[in-house]
Amino acid sequence: MAVADLVIRGSRVVLPEGVASASVHISDGSIVRISDFADVPATSEIVDAAESSVIMAGLVDTHVHINEPGRTEWEGFETATKAAAAGGVTTLVDMPLNSIPPTTTVAGLTAKLAAARDKCHVDVGFWAGVVPGNTAELEELYEAGVVGFKCFLVPSGVDEFPNVTEAHLREAMPELTRLGALLIVHAELPGPIDRASLVDSDARAYRSFLCARPAAAENEAVALMIRLSREFGTRVHIVHLSSAEAIPLLREAQRENVQITAETCPHYLHLAAEEVPEGATEYKCCPPIREHKNREQLWQGLTDGTIGIIVSDHSPCPGRMKQRDSGNFLDAWGGISSLELRLPIIWTEAQRRGFSLERLTKWLCAGPAQQVGFSGRKGALVAGADADLVIWDPEEEFCVSPATLHHRHKITPYTGEILRGVVKKTFLRGRKIYDGGKFGPPEGRSVFGSQRGTKVTKGTK
Repeated sequence: MAVADLVIRGSRVVLPEGVASASVHISDGSIVRISDFADVPATSEIVDAAESSVIMAGLVDTHVHINEPGRTEWEGFETATKAAAAGGVTTLVDMPLNSIPPTTTVAGLTAKLAAARDKCHVDVGFWAGVVPGNTAELEELYEAGVVGFKCFLVPSGVDEFPNVTEAHLREAMPELTRLGALLIVHAELPGPIDRASLVDSDARAYRSFLCARPAAAENEAVALMIRLSREFGTRVHIVHLSSAEAIPLLREAQRENVQITAETCPHYLHLAAEEVPEGATEYKCCPPIREHKNREQLWQGLTDGTIGIIVSDHSPCPGRMKQRDSGNFLDAWGGISSLELRLPIIWTEAQRRGFSLERLTKWLCAGPAQQVGFSGRKGALVAGADADLVIWDPEEEFCVSPATLHHRHKITPYTGEILRGVVKKTFLRGRKIYDGGKFGPPEGRSVFGSQRGTKVTKGTK
């Protein structure tokens, strides 16, 4: 067994078997063993976490819109991955749309890899897209290492990534089943939205937007994807679940062994429609933030495991697109930036509800890693895994200030919020990439997955 060149230890280390006082032994970027706190080789560098701090696996965020190349003024690999590192995220997976070209062909993936080179502070994986007419591209994309495929059932907001219909899915899903690939779905159907949009209302009132994007659009879309997953045997994952009314549908399908899972996001678990101020378009996202009662039902879905993971859906845009001057919810771009704040938002709410650190790591680390085939390498402190760790103080509070955020555009509905949980240090494969506001050089790599198993190459560094 290799002698550790670095040991990170603390009195509260979150391991798969529970929280313990422990030492994490690291050699050549990997965890070689976990031992008692005092078991440290004389030649090893030691990092001692403060007694108040927690050491846990680096967070994995499988739903991030980086938008580079083509719309780098919206975000970009450098700023997004800095924000990730500051938030304790060591691996993220980039969405296939909002970049130009989108990741719907191998050429699009190649352009994405080139844009990411030498810019990433954390490891980055990639989704590809299912769009009308690209079924023939899916196998080559999967062989190239994308972790799975995303589709929209409603217009995505960008012309380069059109939505699919049931007819398109009936063409693509047999191929996805053959490949063993995961299909992640923006689950809203146009019909209920089109019917709701006929109602005239005050564009500055959040209630108007909420009514224009009814829960029925999600519920009917989830029902459709359950039916198609059952018919074709395709693995399906519902992204950013907002409507708690869909939870019983998902729960019953899972009991029947339909291969369907779901995620939700910090904004749905922390914010509530009743509290959104008039004209505060920074709260707009699709699907929308719903009522307080709905929020509590989403937490119940997490409690019983129907919803398995919590991801950011970091979806930034330039300030002008948020229509902040007019406060027009109907015209503003929908998306919330929270990549850096996912850990404290969820811990603030989870601690309030009595959830444990172990449950937190399942939602934020191990679960997302498993979703994209990175288990064993990412998301848990186990021997053989990459030495990706975060040291954070779960009791320290802070006030969210745009000036301290690291993503490109500082617009956020969390401004002024008092949150609990402050990231102190972040390590990627044993290298310190964030330390109290200071960043190391970009050490991130491209992380690829395929049906042959996970592999890591130096695609971005």
